[in-house]
Parts: sequence; structure tokens; C-alpha cells
Amino acid sequence: MKFPGSVLASVFLFVAETMAALYLSSTYRSGGDGMWQSLTLLFSLLPCALVQLTLLFVHRDFSRDRPLVLLLHLLQLGPLFRCFEVLCIYCQSGHIEEPYVSITKKRQMPKNGFSEEIEKEVGQAEGKMFTHRSAFSRASVIQAFLGSAPQLTLQLYISTLQQDITVGRCVCMLLSLLSIVYGALRCNILAIKIKYDEYDVKVKPLAYVCIFLWRSFEIATRVIVLVLFTSVLKAWVVLVVLINFFSFFLYPWILFWCSGSPFPENIEKALSRVGTTIVLCFLTLLYAGINMFCWSAVQLKINSPDLISKSQNWYRLLMYYMLRFIENAVLLLMWYLYKTDIYMYVCAPLLILKLLIGYCTAILFMLIFYQFFHPCKKLFSSSVSESFQRWVKCSCCHCRWQKSSDSLGKTDVRSSGDRDETPSSSKISSMPSQILNADDLCSA
Repeated sequence: MKFPGSVLASVFLFVAETMAALYLSSTYRSGGDGMWQSLTLLFSLLPCALVQLTLLFVHRDFSRDRPLVLLLHLLQLGPLFRCFEVLCIYCQSGHIEEPYVSITKKRQMPKNGFSEEIEKEVGQAEGKMFTHRSAFSRASVIQAFLGSAPQLTLQLYISTLQQDITVGRCVCMLLSLLSIVYGALRCNILAIKIKYDEYDVKVKPLAYVCIFLWRSFEIATRVIVLVLFTSVLKAWVVLVVLINFFSFFLYPWILFWCSGSPFPENIEKALSRVGTTIVLCFLTLLYAGINMFCWSAVQLKINSPDLISKSQNWYRLLMYYMLRFIENAVLLLMWYLYKTDIYMYVCAPLLILKLLIGYCTAILFMLIFYQFFHPCKKLFSSSVSESFQRWVKCSCCHCRWQKSSDSLGKTDVRSSGDRDETPSSSKISSMPSQILNADDLCSA
């Protein structure tokens, strides 16, 4: 049985960030900043409550008679109790012989075009450990994008306005950034395991490093851009946030309504239709929160039993990063045009250049991950480099065809305008060759 390192990391970030936020709110209270104290507590306690509900929902404790567990979750001590359970299961795994085991079948990654199916015995302890890992992974994603991301944006905005970074605020921002990056990393791993559920997926350490660098640059630059824009145009940032949020929130529902599929009833047997609707709305809320700051790595599909599209859509990935890069550039341009005196000693063009290069660096690490370190890259119909080469060839062929068609149109205009002139053999023979070249370009 693997050591539950992911569970310990999730609990550490949860406890550390909550304690740092509570300490920071107390400093705001002593300084008379009631609004900053309220917002800091909101972005700290709201994800705590959502994490408790997530752990209870995944473990299905609402339908079980466990009053002590419910009380601990009510006291916000659920993650600590679950971590203690995980450590107990791990320590007892090699000392107790389990009478009941289940057999799971997984396919290995293809080698030389062949994929073997392997069988593995899974005991009760390992099954419980799998449930705990799954619950904490989902809780980390919720904490990261519904709590840590707003918290980091708020604290960086306060530091920008006050032109001062205290030790407590610096620690809180660092923990929030680590929480967001870790949540995005868990989101990537969850997406891979859900999309390739029938395969035995093993993620290498270099893949984790590449994802960590990719998400760190992407999230850090995105948060800084939002803070800079908010500091000069406070009213307009509400419009930007609402457009981003409702675009990603409504997109899965629009696809679901256009598909004409029946309302999903197989999410959880114990849930009613109203409960299923609440769960789906919460999932789309989380989906929108993730895409506000970074690429979600999954496409929410409400009419699918797994609620996630398992197809690898490079076009959607390309469009997301192109539009996000353009949006960041426009927001930075607006900040540059309306910047105030607090940025008097800041070299604005250099800062804009650094932020855009940082976002391009994130895209570079993402391409490196998908090209070299993705655990299921052998299952891709086409790699990143092949898709990019195909896109470049199509663009070049389209440009050549357009130029040839334009020159062909000019030749037709000249020939129709010169009616009295007898066409020479060279002009007549040049027309089929141009048409042939255009057809060759289209077929290429």
C-alpha cells in the first residue's frame, strides 16, 4: 500500500492556511480594518464548510449512523479525523489478514502496439484508502479555487493598496498560492484518472514537477493581472469577473440543453431530483471557479454518467489559452492607461512584459508536459507537436490558396476588360496551370 502523502499534504495546507487566515484577520481587527477582517474570514471559513460537506458526501456519512463523525465535521475537525483514520489504516495494513478481497482489471499502457490486461487483488483496507484519497483530492480542489484563490487575490490587493507586505500576510499569500497550485495539480491528476479509468496510470515525478511549474506560472500571473486591473478600475472588474464566471458556469448547461438528453438521475441513488440539481449546480460553480484562474483540464459534461468528457480536445485547449492571453494583455493595457500614483516607482512596460512572458512560460511547461511527461501520451491520436505541425501546414496552404485565388481573380478581370485584344497562346496556357496549382494546394 502506498504511503498517503497526498492526504497529509491536503491536511497540512488546510490547517496551515486556516490558521494563517485567522491570525491575519485578528491583525486586521486590532488595526480597525473591519472590511478586510470580514472578507478574510469569509474566504477562510466558507471553504472550510465546503470541505466538511465534501468529505461527508464522498464517504456517504449522511445516510450512516455516525454521530461522532458528524459532530467532528460540525466543529471543523473532519479533515484531522479523516487523516487519523488514514494513518491507522496504513499502519494496520501489513499486520491484519483480510478475509475478503475484490479483483480489479486494468490495462497497461500499450507497448509496441499491444496492451495487456492485468488483474489485481484489492482488499478492504486498500479500498478504504482509495476512498480517502479521492475525497481529499476533491476537497483540495474545492479549497483551492473557492477559498485560496479569492484569498490570495484579496491579500495581494490589500498589499498593493497599502504598499506594504507584513510577515503574516506574506505567509498567508504563500500558503494560498501553494494551495491553489496543489489543487490545480490534483485537478490534472483527477482528470487523467477519470479519462483513462480502464488503464493502470502511473504518474512519474518529472510529470509532477512539470505540472507544478506550469500551474505556478499560470496562476501567479493571472492573480497579479487581476489585482493590477482592480487597483485602477474597481467598477469594471465586476463586469470582467461576471462575464468570466457566467460564461463557464452556463456553458455546460447550454451544451446539455442543446443535446436534448434526459436529466441525469444516476449521480447518487440517495439524492432526489432537487438534490441532484444542487450537486450539479455546485459542480458547475466549481468548474467556473477553476477556469477563472487556470485551465480546468476537464470538460464538464452533464449528460455523461461520469459528468466529464473523456475526449482530448486540443482545439478547446488552444482557444482557452489564446483568449486568456488576449484578455490578460487587454487588462494590462487598461492598467497601464489608468495607473495611479501608487505605481510611480514601477516600470510599467517592464512589468507588463514580465507578466506576459510568465504566462507564455506557463504555456511552454504545459506543452512540455503533454508532449513528453503525460502518463497516457501513447493513447493520444496525435501529439502536441503533430497537431501544431498540422495546424501550421493548414494555415500555410490556406494562405497560398487565397493568394492564388486573388491572382486568378485579377487575371480574369484583366482578360474580360481587354475584349478587343486577341488572347495569345501564353495567356491561354497560363490559366489551366494556375487552376491546377490552386487545386493541388487544396488537395494538400
